[in-house]
Amino acid sequence: MAKGVTDEDLELLGELGIESAPAPSDARSARQQRIIAGFEEIERFVAEQGRLPQHGENRDIFERLYAVRLDRMRELDECREVLSSVDARGLLGETTTDERAHLSDAELLASLGVETTPASDVTQLVHVRSRAEINAAEEVAQRAACPDFDTFRPQFVQVQRELESGERQSLKYRDNAEIRQGDWFIVEGQKALVAEMGEPFVSDYGRPDRRLRVVYDNATQNELLLRSLQRALNRDKASRRITEPDDGHNLSLFADDASDSPTDSDEISSGTIYVLRSQSEHPFIAEHRAFIHKIGVTGGDVQSRIVGAKYDPTFLLADVEIVATFRLANINRHKLEKLLHKFLAGARLDMDLVDRFETPVKPREWFFVPFGVIEQVIEKINDSTLDRFRYDVEAASLAPL
Repeated sequence: MAKGVTDEDLELLGELGIESAPAPSDARSARQQRIIAGFEEIERFVAEQGRLPQHGENRDIFERLYAVRLDRMRELDECREVLSSVDARGLLGETTTDERAHLSDAELLASLGVETTPASDVTQLVHVRSRAEINAAEEVAQRAACPDFDTFRPQFVQVQRELESGERQSLKYRDNAEIRQGDWFIVEGQKALVAEMGEPFVSDYGRPDRRLRVVYDNATQNELLLRSLQRALNRDKASRRITEPDDGHNLSLFADDASDSPTDSDEISSGTIYVLRSQSEHPFIAEHRAFIHKIGVTGGDVQSRIVGAKYDPTFLLADVEIVATFRLANINRHKLEKLLHKFLAGARLDMDLVDRFETPVKPREWFFVPFGVIEQVIEKINDSTLDRFRYDVEAASLAPL
């Protein structure tokens, strides 16, 4: 009799037509329980995927493991006997064996070059690359001769010439930065041109992607996914983005090492972009205070830079508030400030003041622009994509070119 169940309880259950036989105890051995647990994992896979696990190099490591395990369970009488009562889906049918079906889980993982934890728990894999990652590495490595390289050769020669003259710069590639058709990179020591870009599509993993044709300076090419190229650039710690020729919109701002730096030590050093807000009581400034900002770059301390602001027409003859600073290393301060001011020129504050000596002055470093836009501009400079945008004064936002 079950603990806590009285004779009266049993009589009531009998009147309701419910049998009250005690549940049998689980007499299965530890090995049998492991067999059932392994089978339940396969059942969960089938329930989630709507199909049996399959063999094949393009399959996920766990699916391949389940496929081999199912084959083994179908072959062994012991497994069929233990599982016959729980095989509600009829998975123990005819087997289509893989050549490694006789291996244990640990042996199978070893044959696939996969490490397991010391406890040999096959659900805890160490250093396992997904099939997508493996495919990406293989795509980058599998290059073929470029049949029409002669049409690209002049472009590679010109890019090299422009790099030597300083018209183009090579900047460190920033992880997962945008890639467009016509972009140039240095990856695995070779210059690479994104020659063609297919239509966007959504991958099996729900991510947007595109098929690319990439041509290299050694007269080879490959067709790979955009995300595969991004991963290759991310993985190569020496990868670089080659900028567009200096047309006044894409100035050389950053130097990653001494070889990239001009000889003028005053030009290249650590610097700070600062954003200030005026405390002036001038009616127009007071009304629009939240949208009027001074943007500058200095190699010194910003706090020292604004001492005496109320006597300086550069600061609208009023004290100022430091809204934000952005610390940057190895930066050409003069070019950076010039670029910032040129990009936002359409929003420059048009205002005349008279200094304490009655001299008319016209401040040039103040802009009618929201702080959020300033942050976006600095971000675009940081990832070398500012040349792809313009500042829309009427919308007070960045707009793609």
